[in-house]
Amino acid sequence: MRFSHAGLTLLMLSAAVCLCEQQAQTQQSEEPSESCSGCDLRQQIKSMRLNAIKSQILSKLRMKEAPNISRDVVKQLLPRAPPLQQLLDQYDVLGDDNRDRAVVDEDDEHAVTETIMLMATEPEPEVQADGSPKCCLFTLSPKFQASRVLRAQLWVYLRPAEEPTAVFLQISRLTPASDGGRRVRVRSLKLDVKAGAGSWQSIDVKQVLSVWLRQPDTNWGIHINAYDNAGNDLAVTSAEPGEQGLQPFMEVKLSEGPRRPRRDSGLDCDENSPESRCCRYPLTVDFEDFGWDWIIAPKRYKANYCSGECEYMHLQKYPHTHLVNKANPRGNAGPCCTPTKMSPINMLYFNRKEQIIYGKIPSMVVDRCGCS
Repeated sequence: MRFSHAGLTLLMLSAAVCLCEQQAQTQQSEEPSESCSGCDLRQQIKSMRLNAIKSQILSKLRMKEAPNISRDVVKQLLPRAPPLQQLLDQYDVLGDDNRDRAVVDEDDEHAVTETIMLMATEPEPEVQADGSPKCCLFTLSPKFQASRVLRAQLWVYLRPAEEPTAVFLQISRLTPASDGGRRVRVRSLKLDVKAGAGSWQSIDVKQVLSVWLRQPDTNWGIHINAYDNAGNDLAVTSAEPGEQGLQPFMEVKLSEGPRRPRRDSGLDCDENSPESRCCRYPLTVDFEDFGWDWIIAPKRYKANYCSGECEYMHLQKYPHTHLVNKANPRGNAGPCCTPTKMSPINMLYFNRKEQIIYGKIPSMVVDRCGCS
């Protein structure tokens, strides 16, 4: 019988929880009963669940360790741009509330990327003359595929104009000096801007990105300028004093595979519940408690956990319980109270290359608990 990585993870967690349950039940039979006999047990399970979540997030993001990005660095790198602000506003509205909803089956145990925000870096020396231009190279990872790109927008911030003016925004593709160092114009827009206020402008660059993905050796970067009627370049392309967070970036939207909706159900309890049966309990994960400043949003979310007793009568109903029995040194585990349905969370975070990722991380919220 074959099991997915996610399935084996659930089985291992089941074994650990069952062992914890059995040890607690043995202690309860030897000690006087208390007003909340399951409280200590649940506290142990909560601690185990938090440790597991830390490991799962890093594993699902394919990271060996958490990125070393401090809160101050996050503030410097975070673009002050509309698409990012919309995501942050969405988290502010939803908070950490995992409200009742239809949940979906997850076919992959790793993170499913929805949107990537590529920060502009300095081009290679081969395309520069006397250290110019300083912008913009966008590094593409192997996960990018032309067939999955739904949208690619280049975001450029324009400095305030002294008076109402027309601005000619131009994007040119850079080539190395060995090829003549030509700048091939790929997009040109005329914009009418008002005086006294800077603004973000977005340009469709899906075609440019598609060419880079099909022919990676052509990606030497692009040059951006935005001249007004007086010949002033209003485009912010490097971090001058006071312009941090205003550098260009590319917002790439990727497609996802189809998912099958399934309704959620199960028994829910709170921490003060006298319920002894298998039940789902609330658990909030706070990433600031982890010291993980590299996670931009959410700062916390409701993960939940399972705890409670399962009757042996369920044993034949769940034939894979023998795997849990083998994982238990006591060798006599019955059905376990374990997650039977989990759902993903959306997360906005920095990776180790200081790129901003908006992705979906599967199996992070316990939606339903049961005996298995």
